[in-house]
Amino acid sequence: MSIGTIYLESIQKRFLTHKNLGDKTLARLDNKQLHWQPEGEPNSIAIIIKHLHGNMISRWTDFLTTDGEKPGRHRDAEFENDAYSKEELITLWEAGWKCLLDTLAGLTEADLEKTVYIRQEPHSVIDAINRQLAHIPYHVGQIVWIGKALLQDQWESLSIPKGKSEDFNNTKYGKR
Repeated sequence: MSIGTIYLESIQKRFLTHKNLGDKTLARLDNKQLHWQPEGEPNSIAIIIKHLHGNMISRWTDFLTTDGEKPGRHRDAEFENDAYSKEELITLWEAGWKCLLDTLAGLTEADLEKTVYIRQEPHSVIDAINRQLAHIPYHVGQIVWIGKALLQDQWESLSIPKGKSEDFNNTKYGKR
């Protein structure tokens, strides 16, 4: 298998890992919690979802052929409060991820050598993908953090719970 194919498979797995973390967090929260904002007006989960949706649709639609900052995107509106329901937010979440994942699935090794533009700035395809692999997990981490802060002692770990690493390793890999 070529390094380009390995890379394309790897990034799809990494993005899916972060989507899964977000999915599990969103499933645990109600509409009121999705719109909760900490003191000082940091973004709510609802605002983060709107931003991720706008970003993913803009960046990944016609990824190889048009600028990643589409003229129809209204980025500032992504940060305005609204009354979207949980179902509407999940629809935005899924649509953004579908656009990203479908585009990644359609890329070939030869595409990795191409140049794409984001706000008229040239990027190698690899750099544009890596840029998103830094941006999207950053915001998914915010979603998880807010979910954990809201649920507190009702929070269930999304990976290995504190103090359970040895149990996990023994179960997964057998006694060492």
